[in-house]
Amino acid sequence: MIIRLLYFENLVKAWRVALFGIYGFRNFTTQSFMEHSKKFKEQDMEIRMEGKNCVVTGANSGIGFATAAGLASRGATVRLVCRNQERGEAALSRIKSSTGNPNVFLEICDLSSMSDIKSFASRISSRDEPIHVLVNNAGLVNNDRVITPEGLEMNFAVNSVGTFAMTELMLPSLKKAAPDARVITVSSGGMYSAPLPKDFQSDERNFNGALQYARDKRLQVALTERWAELHGEEGIGFYSMHPGWADTPGVATSLPGFRQRLTGKLRTTEEGADTVIWLALQPKEKLTSGAFYFDRAEAPKHLPLAGTAGSHANIVSLVESLRSLSNL
Repeated sequence: MIIRLLYFENLVKAWRVALFGIYGFRNFTTQSFMEHSKKFKEQDMEIRMEGKNCVVTGANSGIGFATAAGLASRGATVRLVCRNQERGEAALSRIKSSTGNPNVFLEICDLSSMSDIKSFASRISSRDEPIHVLVNNAGLVNNDRVITPEGLEMNFAVNSVGTFAMTELMLPSLKKAAPDARVITVSSGGMYSAPLPKDFQSDERNFNGALQYARDKRLQVALTERWAELHGEEGIGFYSMHPGWADTPGVATSLPGFRQRLTGKLRTTEEGADTVIWLALQPKEKLTSGAFYFDRAEAPKHLPLAGTAGSHANIVSLVESLRSLSNL
């Protein structure tokens, strides 16, 4: 009986992965971006951002770098939140040089460390300035199970607890920018293959980095829904999105086989960042708080037969767990 049950569970997992693969190949490649972009409106990206303060996590490379550069090129004051000082300074120099915007600043913060996030939030609070846009971009796919000094599995610490703590601690600064404040969380199409579980941290015997990442990204979408419910009357919009399959340093490092199989089909980082920037620019009346976006349009949060629908009901208890784990 147990063997049959395990066999059935493995079949279900294989079906979800296959379904996601087919859907992704049709929708997430650079070719699909070019097709979808035929419906884009050029004027949507011509909006200026002078006087607006933006925070972008994981901004030294990939989609985070492209997002920060895109916001800076439109006149925003941008704070690059990076873990590594050297790479952060290199990104800062490149963005200032390419955009001519002097109002770009580097903040060192390790998103796997709750103490680092609290220290960063304290520095932002001490400036007493509004934050108009928070982009939760920093993400990690670690195939080995690594435990942080605070006792959290590394993927979960960065993608889930870090995203939660950063957003919660930035709420006072975001409220100062109301009614134009917004939080944009960069999720992943990988979440389509994973329901939201009741218990998040995988034990050592069953650890799977890619699965943990997919669950984390599902959590981000559910968190966005929950934040929209809790703070909908406070002038802050909450949006999650996914960039499609983009050729980023993270993909090259953590998913080399996937990258090799899709040579020539992966999106550029600029294509991946396109919807993030679009969400930062649009008048809020055009957007739906709590929604999931892809290629400048609302996208479904669940695929048919994927077995994820209904799992977001777990978010209420998970929020309390995240609050406890991050000591907020």
